[in-house]
Amino acid sequence: MDISRSGNSSPTYPKWRKVAYGGMQPGYDDNHTDESFLEGMVMNANVVKRDMLKVMQDSVSISQYLCIVALVGLVWAYTLRSTLDENSLLLLDVSLLGSGFLILLFTEEMRSLNLLHYVLNISLFTTGLYVLAPIYQTLTRSISSDTIWAVSVSLLLLHLFLHDYSGSTVRAAAALKNPTLTSCISLNASVVASVFIASRLPSRLYVFAIMLFCLQVFLFAPLVTNCIKKYSFRLHLFFSLTLMAVTLGFVYQLHQLIFVLLLTLLVFVTVVCPYWLIRIQEYKFEINGPWDEAKLCFDITD
Repeated sequence: MDISRSGNSSPTYPKWRKVAYGGMQPGYDDNHTDESFLEGMVMNANVVKRDMLKVMQDSVSISQYLCIVALVGLVWAYTLRSTLDENSLLLLDVSLLGSGFLILLFTEEMRSLNLLHYVLNISLFTTGLYVLAPIYQTLTRSISSDTIWAVSVSLLLLHLFLHDYSGSTVRAAAALKNPTLTSCISLNASVVASVFIASRLPSRLYVFAIMLFCLQVFLFAPLVTNCIKKYSFRLHLFFSLTLMAVTLGFVYQLHQLIFVLLLTLLVFVTVVCPYWLIRIQEYKFEINGPWDEAKLCFDITD
């Protein structure tokens, strides 16, 4: 037996393997890699390539709601100027309520709604609003009008910033998801702004009419527009573009500077922002490989 030869022979180690857990492998450093380590590397696996036209179509929902809030501001301005009287406001409220129910009736959302249940709730809601109208009328009597306008505009900006543009604040009875916290804060901000504006009106009926109008718009307009979008995307585009044109026409009659600002905002949201998003997608770089953390492929419901 050759002892010297057996002493000089180096021990043989198993081939190195890519293992996430298991500690060091004998004969290899902890940070050892070989030529097969980068075979599983994938670049930009989850990066979605977006189409400019598709992004512009998705941004129409944001521009649509901006116009809805702008129309609410127009009604506030015409009401405070006494250009819009109480009877006209009540007629507008009834028209909005009837048209909203008709839209829901001709969409799929109405199949899961109990019409009698909603009519009863709206009746109780309007009755309570009429009873509380004198309280709203005298709520901010000791506050100056400039402060009321500043706070109301700030609350509307907060409402627009936190609003859920992907869905509606009010859910149908069969809806699985509840409104998010930010959408609830957004809705509360719009209601408080409406109360502040209503407190500047001279009569109880005026306060009731403007509060009913504001709550109809902020509560049910997102639900109605979402139903239109689900029913027909072409009808959604037609309704949105018509609403933009009508809003710009009314704003132009009120104030030309506000018209320019609103038009610039709509162009920025509908055209500039989608183009900006498409351009910055070119700089997105994602690497996936065997070193990535494990991801759950199922939802935890417990």
